[in-house]
Amino acid sequence: MALWLDDKGFEVLIAGSPGFSVSLEDLPGMVDMVIVLGGDGTLLQAARLAAPYGTPLLGVNFGRLGFLTEVELPEMYQVLTKILNGEFLVEKRMMLQAQIIRNQVPVADFHALNDFVATKGGFSRMIMLETFVEDHLVASFPADGVILSSSTGSTAYSLSAGGPIVFPELEVIVLTPICPHTLYSRPVIFSPEHQVRVILTGQIEEAMLTVDGQHGFPLIQGDEIRVKRAPFTANLVRLKGGRNFFEVLREKLRQGGRNET
Repeated sequence: MALWLDDKGFEVLIAGSPGFSVSLEDLPGMVDMVIVLGGDGTLLQAARLAAPYGTPLLGVNFGRLGFLTEVELPEMYQVLTKILNGEFLVEKRMMLQAQIIRNQVPVADFHALNDFVATKGGFSRMIMLETFVEDHLVASFPADGVILSSSTGSTAYSLSAGGPIVFPELEVIVLTPICPHTLYSRPVIFSPEHQVRVILTGQIEEAMLTVDGQHGFPLIQGDEIRVKRAPFTANLVRLKGGRNFFEVLREKLRQGGRNET
């Protein structure tokens, strides 16, 4: 791909390649577009790096599912030709940011495209969670954890936990309990204009906050997770007249079945 683009007069930068010392973190600020080769996980990582710069991302799917990647590998050069001719759109996706408050002091900050997940450890008991929107109590419940997702992340872990499918152009925060030990705890959708807060109460043996399923931060009793809309968006490259969200959804969810006919 690098040689193909070079032949067409484009300068290609590859982080970590010989003779190029710029880090992966700095690369998105130096280019007009980032081409991501991999699955959705690779694109999630790239989105967190590129979003603060506003740099568009084109995902080429090397994985199995691929809700976020736009291009399948066999059509890569055909699609790149269209993009070089300007036949594309940039779709803005809301991102989330989270802050961890411990003993009334901020101790960590993160941002995510899909979700933040607070869960118990592998051998620990359920954790008690108090959920708020701003200062208003939403619910208190024991559970294996809770997912705070964007509309983009609604088709990821949140969907598996019983959360709703949300059209990606909607800007919302979805709170989905994970195996709650109550009869009334259900997913709740919040406006991004509000801050959603989750406080871990009761005895906690082991708990973790995960960011897009890729980074972990240990949590302790009394920690508060504050989630709201990030000040920037992930900018995904889409082909004009390409597949729509529901077409991708039907195709990808069918692939999850073992005995498709």
